[in-house]
Amino acid sequence: MSVEDSGDDHGHHLPAVEDWPHGFGEASWWPFVAAMGASGIYVGAALFILALGDLPLQPLVGGGVLLASVAVFLVGLYGWTYHAFIKAFWEADGHTDNSSLRWGMLLFLCTEVATFGAVFVYYFQIRIASWPPADFDVISGPLVAGRFTLGSIQIPIINELVLLNTLILIISSGTIHWAHIQLRKNNRRNFIVGLGVTLLLGVIFLAGQGYEYYEFIVEYGFTLAAAEQALYASAFYGLTGLHGLHVAMGAVLLAIVFVRALYGQYSAERHTSVSTVSMYWHFVDVVWVFLVVVLYLGAVV
Repeated sequence: MSVEDSGDDHGHHLPAVEDWPHGFGEASWWPFVAAMGASGIYVGAALFILALGDLPLQPLVGGGVLLASVAVFLVGLYGWTYHAFIKAFWEADGHTDNSSLRWGMLLFLCTEVATFGAVFVYYFQIRIASWPPADFDVISGPLVAGRFTLGSIQIPIINELVLLNTLILIISSGTIHWAHIQLRKNNRRNFIVGLGVTLLLGVIFLAGQGYEYYEFIVEYGFTLAAAEQALYASAFYGLTGLHGLHVAMGAVLLAIVFVRALYGQYSAERHTSVSTVSMYWHFVDVVWVFLVVVLYLGAVV
């Protein structure tokens, strides 16, 4: 069926192909575009990191690939979201059961656990070997703001910026939950306010993590090329960078949901996208808490 035959006025979105199996939704290239952009982000980051070493590469190449991939990813994410959810919301007749989408998000989060788990395994292997590695001395001081005594045990206190960032992310988990509750009570004003506050807190968290990177790299020289064996740096930037990427993606999803809410979408009966984005945001919050305990506190214990 073509766009003209269906009466669809969204001609810039890809139509279904004729041989697409019935019941599997509408065929679209948008997920593929988003996946290619996401893959390019890792390629660009790898090229940039390799350029900091002895290989004859220019950092601008990796940075250019990274920025271009981010743009492709965002375009693909927009097209995918608009095509699969926003347009479908207005065109749907009645209320549909979208439990399969929630189960799909749960399965996706399981794959995310495996992704983070692989990097955590690398860090745990470092801890099993001789500890601390050479590059840890560069950053051990800035990680600890002080210590307090509990009996005969000295317990480290991580620096204020990390504590503040952790508090911000925990609060954001509460605000999105509150927003979801308000929507189910048909209080749209509080729902939009809660979404906006959550999005703002997510952006502040990313800004704080960026500032932390600036301090570690510029002021302390904590980089992947700063030591002969940058074992801790690779684990630190690998885990925090991977998490930061997920927070950024969560912020994009929150922004999409926020704009849709401003246009009058969602109700107490129809809020699948809010549920799935909320699940994702809670996941990145839990990962951050675990990351702080293991990578920050666990490193100095």
